[in-house]
Amino acid sequence: MPGRPAAALDAIRSRRASLTAAIFLMATSAIGPGFITQTATFTTKLGAAFAFGILASILIDFVVQLNIWRIVTLTRMRASDIANAAVPGTGYLLAVLVIVGGLFFNIGNIGGTGLGLNALTGLDPRWGGAISALVSIGIFLSRRAGVAVDRLIVVAGVMMIALTVFVAYVSSPPLGEALRQTVLPDIVDFPTITTIVGGTVGGYITYSGAHRLLDKGMVGIDNLGAVNRAALTGIAVTGVMRYVLFLAVLGVVASGVVIDVSGQAANPAAQAFQAAAGDLGLRIFGAILWAAAITSVIGAAYTSVSFVTVFKEDITERARNLATVVFIGISLFFYLIIDTPPATMLVFVGGLNGLILPIGLSIFIYAAWARSDLMGGYRYPRWLLVLGGLVCALTWYMGYKSVGPIFSLINP
Repeated sequence: MPGRPAAALDAIRSRRASLTAAIFLMATSAIGPGFITQTATFTTKLGAAFAFGILASILIDFVVQLNIWRIVTLTRMRASDIANAAVPGTGYLLAVLVIVGGLFFNIGNIGGTGLGLNALTGLDPRWGGAISALVSIGIFLSRRAGVAVDRLIVVAGVMMIALTVFVAYVSSPPLGEALRQTVLPDIVDFPTITTIVGGTVGGYITYSGAHRLLDKGMVGIDNLGAVNRAALTGIAVTGVMRYVLFLAVLGVVASGVVIDVSGQAANPAAQAFQAAAGDLGLRIFGAILWAAAITSVIGAAYTSVSFVTVFKEDITERARNLATVVFIGISLFFYLIIDTPPATMLVFVGGLNGLILPIGLSIFIYAAWARSDLMGGYRYPRWLLVLGGLVCALTWYMGYKSVGPIFSLINP
């Protein structure tokens, strides 16, 4: 590009790389093993009516991410620091909730890596989970951990999209019925919607992309336009991926295949992919699930540990990487000793994080409404504030209706 010095070009490339990494960190976290397993489970349960849950999750995602990314970018603070500044003490509560929710999520994510390698190679899921956790730890022990994570996220995200589109084409889903029930569902199941929302934008996922941009210096009003475009792109990527995955499983369910969703060794999505494309479909699914799970292990650990800074502000990057290693190690330990089937755990953690979502979102919407000083006096868009308030009310109501059914998953 003539006329621009090398330093300026490097800055543009670095900014573009940061935005791309944030998009795929949000997307691959939102389309992790939890969502894949939840999609297979709920499509088996609800059929085409589950399309409404997909639409609801996309709309809620849109409102949540636009608000969270905007507020973090303008305040130049992490989520827990914003919460403390807006309502003193709530940042510590938010940090504890996200870290605990992230730990449960990561137990499920490691289970997802085990299920993925089992489908791909036949390896025992516990061994697969242990090996994958060690791979994640190896990335964070690397001197170039940040670069490695960015590249892995982008490559895995592209691979997930390509492979899922292929299987959706093979399964030949009933598109007309799916489109009808996207807006006129036969069944509206609040626990299902809460769980799928939690698995796509609940808990740590809410803040993953925003914190990544903060670490890369993409802050302030000058970067707001680029950040908004990145958020919208990430939402579009996740929305398309969610619907394509749903269609892939729906084609199998509609053909009359019976899928086991509750057994100790149940792997609902693996069964769907195998039914759609035979052993090749099973191997494709294994690759998708492993890629989704390994990036979600990294994303959950990275974002959860980023909340530790509210308790200790001067933590170094190396200390954060080591804390991430410990976080993954603890997740692996609990994965190995807990008897709950991995597929059931993946559904439960989505529900748990769906219950956490309205707490953090309420604090952020209050900050946008009452604490413009935190954003340098920025005039917050009224339409976005109104949508945020409506989504807050909706997620609180869904949580109230869903808390019993969600906890019954691990305590029948």
